[in-house]
Amino acid sequence: MADMKERSGPGPAASGPAAPRQTLALAAMMFAVSMTFIDQTIVAIAAPNIVDELDLSSSGMQWVVNAYLLALAAFFALGGRLADILGHRRMTVIGTLTFVISSVLCGCVPDNGFAQTWLIVFRATQGLGAALMFPAALAVVVAVFPVDKRGRALALFFGLSGALTALGPLLGGWLTSWTWRAIFWVNVPVAIVALVLTALARIPHQARRERLDLPGAVLVAVGMGLSVLGLQQASAWGWSSFATWACVVGGLAVLVLFCAYELRVDEPLIKLHVFRDKAFSVDAAVLFFAMLAFVPLFFFASVYAQVSLSASPNQAALFLLYFFIGFAIASQWGGRILDRRGARPALKLGTALGAVGFALWANKLTDLSMHDQWPYVALAGAGIGFLLAPASTDAVNRSLNASYGEVTGITQTVRNYAAAVGLAVYGTILTHVTTDKVVETLTSRGVPDDAARDAARDVSEAVTGNPDSQAPGGDSEVATVMRDSMDAIRMDFAEANQWVFYGMAIALGIGFLCALRHPGTRVTEETRTPDREPVHH
Repeated sequence: MADMKERSGPGPAASGPAAPRQTLALAAMMFAVSMTFIDQTIVAIAAPNIVDELDLSSSGMQWVVNAYLLALAAFFALGGRLADILGHRRMTVIGTLTFVISSVLCGCVPDNGFAQTWLIVFRATQGLGAALMFPAALAVVVAVFPVDKRGRALALFFGLSGALTALGPLLGGWLTSWTWRAIFWVNVPVAIVALVLTALARIPHQARRERLDLPGAVLVAVGMGLSVLGLQQASAWGWSSFATWACVVGGLAVLVLFCAYELRVDEPLIKLHVFRDKAFSVDAAVLFFAMLAFVPLFFFASVYAQVSLSASPNQAALFLLYFFIGFAIASQWGGRILDRRGARPALKLGTALGAVGFALWANKLTDLSMHDQWPYVALAGAGIGFLLAPASTDAVNRSLNASYGEVTGITQTVRNYAAAVGLAVYGTILTHVTTDKVVETLTSRGVPDDAARDAARDVSEAVTGNPDSQAPGGDSEVATVMRDSMDAIRMDFAEANQWVFYGMAIALGIGFLCALRHPGTRVTEETRTPDREPVHH
């Protein structure tokens, strides 16, 4: 057993002719994970075009976005464990191939009645590929870099991954102007580069002969799937529906059962004892509340830009560029703060700036002007930039006796589950508030209440591009009033989005309260042998 623990936590990288090529290995892993992070947000920009061409339902399009994030959340813990058991390099390759093949199939979706099911299924297998790849890729970075260089490598790894999440909409806007299918096909050349660099980097094979906890993997996947399904469908089923609460409560109950089961198993899927480290628990909590805002932001901001601001996909992408600029600048400072003073100051500063930035941004949404919003967009991005890499890196450095693959499985499960929950909850809020406001607008202009509510529901559930180009057709009274009311409806949608963005500000505010509880200790030395643990100061 001691031998297995020693092998699970690599020390300084080997030297000599067979030593891994550190720069190539880091580049290979960043190319691999870049696909997974770009795909979290790139689909948001192309959503109106996908709906228009494939004639998808609004709930179907939401699931095209959510299926990827849900699969990530459900299978990340499994991916981390498989990486430890089967080998980090091997699982990186398997995950990359699964991801890129699924990407090609998403781009080749047929234009018929099977399109919605096809797209949702292969978006989910994309998420599975990402879940297999990411923990293994991080473990490779840890394996090839010695302790004195590992912190900088991890900061670059996490910082770039967050930046690429922000780049998704920018790339999506440019590719969508050609064809929305290109947002999936662009992964092919990136995957080829990643696989070639992986082969050239001479990454050592490391694996552990341990049992895979299949019951635990099933429980965590079912629990997360059910709870997010209930939250996602609340807008359609209603919060008073038995099915909504059966899914939410049932999913949470399964997750509680999963935790109880994991504490009794000799070789669990997730070593929950890592949460005994207070700093690790705070890192995970801050990541959870930050991700409630970070990934959903790109979907809601891009739809807001295209509906309320009448922006094209390219213009919506440029709108989000301000966020990326703030994020990129602050992430550099966040890494320096982590190196010099530990994670606590970076987490406090990032959550505070993020909460203020999102609140001020929400207040400006009804101005219907990109120019008036950019300082607050950049401030919100800076808040996330300050905290993302420090929280992720600090959590990994506190892995104790668990392997890096397992700990990454925990932190990334938290991140992606939060993103899926955020999309579901904010989507429900947006649908209900938009419906109520559009009903109020239409009834004030003489439309009967029942007809106004039906029309409002269609508006609120539709993922549209430029509303001026998709105004209701026909000569009916409702269609005529709606065409004449598009300016007011755009304002209604902006006011509804204020609720979403204030919700994101509240999430960051709760994250700030969590950051205050970080003990402020720093990992200054790390050995991975069974009789010594990381030294904290």
